[in-house]
Amino acid sequence: MILAAIDVGSNAARLLISEATTNKEGKEALVKLNLVRVPLRLGMDVFATGSIGHDREARMIATMQAYQLLMKVYGVVAFKACATSAMRDATNGASVLQRVAAESGIQLKILTGQEEANVIYETHAAENLSTRKRYLYIDVGGGSTELTVFARGEMVAKESFNIGTIRLLQGRVEKETWEEMRRFLKKLARRFSPLEAIGSGGNINKIFSLSKKKEGQPLKLELLRSYQEALAPLTVQERMDRYQLRADRADVIVPALEIFLNVMRWTDAHEIYVPKIGLADGLVRMLYRELSEKK
Repeated sequence: MILAAIDVGSNAARLLISEATTNKEGKEALVKLNLVRVPLRLGMDVFATGSIGHDREARMIATMQAYQLLMKVYGVVAFKACATSAMRDATNGASVLQRVAAESGIQLKILTGQEEANVIYETHAAENLSTRKRYLYIDVGGGSTELTVFARGEMVAKESFNIGTIRLLQGRVEKETWEEMRRFLKKLARRFSPLEAIGSGGNINKIFSLSKKKEGQPLKLELLRSYQEALAPLTVQERMDRYQLRADRADVIVPALEIFLNVMRWTDAHEIYVPKIGLADGLVRMLYRELSEKK
């Protein structure tokens, strides 16, 4: 059974296609067949003007049409399609989604911040982690950051903040929003200390790749700080040249590091694990569970 998930974020739109199968141990598993990413950068319009411009709307429709064709080629039997922070804030979000549905056949659901955090829980980030430890899952996107705490193998706290990489690039994050996040994290640290950090999102994945660490090894706080100090003084073009980054990664990687460093500092986390899972993975898992329950 082939399933898919579409995640339209503030920076990029992703299509994940997975196959539900049975592994060697006889357990059901989801195997990734393809992951496609298109840097729509909806947040560039929304966080600056409040709405999605005509050009980005046209690109979004074309992207969804392409995703629809890809799902047909792969024989996808069911999919979930969601949009997050930029679409939540866009004043013309409803009309854009109507056009997307009419011209591509894909109906996108706009997730609230809390719903986004719930989907992240569906990634089963804590599935194979010790029930004797406490974990903070940090998902940094273009428009928002979702924070989820696992303790005793269960989700015990979650929150979403409008602090994202594109918002920071455009100077759209108020000091009070940072302070709200700081208070939330300090409270968590007092209640659940020590917390081990788990990171997701394209930026932390790229830092992990640059670090040459082996899968499963954590990144130290000092290493993240060293990357920030090395990257911040460079122009976007210099970051692209020296670190082989795409343009749409080179500009947001520094604000992403700022978010991760602040979250880790406020929770006294000295290292972060990067399992390379995200919102689309959670959507596919939710869909698979729903279909299994129907059977």
